[in-house]
Amino acid sequence: AVRVACIGNSITDGSGIDLRDVNSYPAQLQRLLGSDYLVKNFGIGARTLLNKGDHPYMKETYWHDALAFRPQVVVIKLGTNDSKTANWTHGSEFAADLQQMLDALKALPSKPRILLCTPIPAWKDSWTINDSVIVNGIIPIQKKLAKKNKLVLIDLHAEFQNQDGKQMQHDGIHPTQAGAGQLA
Repeated sequence: AVRVACIGNSITDGSGIDLRDVNSYPAQLQRLLGSDYLVKNFGIGARTLLNKGDHPYMKETYWHDALAFRPQVVVIKLGTNDSKTANWTHGSEFAADLQQMLDALKALPSKPRILLCTPIPAWKDSWTINDSVIVNGIIPIQKKLAKKNKLVLIDLHAEFQNQDGKQMQHDGIHPTQAGAGQLA
């Protein structure tokens, strides 16, 4: 089976979704892709791409576990928590930290295909998560590095829809089971 590592924060982890092991976006992606793929969820709540953020992803055991998984495909869905006021004070380091992550993944013997996802919209400013920072700070850096590294960029910010209000939890940050299905 093709090994797919889903790297991310609480949105990847499936925070607030009942039976997240079954209903998070990586679990739903597994069902969509079928038995020719092995999708593993390496999402951890509150994590940042920024190494100086309040909870840096690359300092977690899950990061090392994701590398050891020897993925053939990697889906990176980070950036939401980086937009928090306290974390974005280090925003000038976002590009270098993202490149560090990409370089580590590209150096793997499995030579994974890397899919870089933009954050979904922040419908509310819960926990000081800031959609303006996502749109004007984080996404332009992601687009630039996706182009530089010849990666597929999935613009979840532009594609994620919540017109009927059923795709987002009340906090305006985390998707519902239906929203996770849309991400998958």
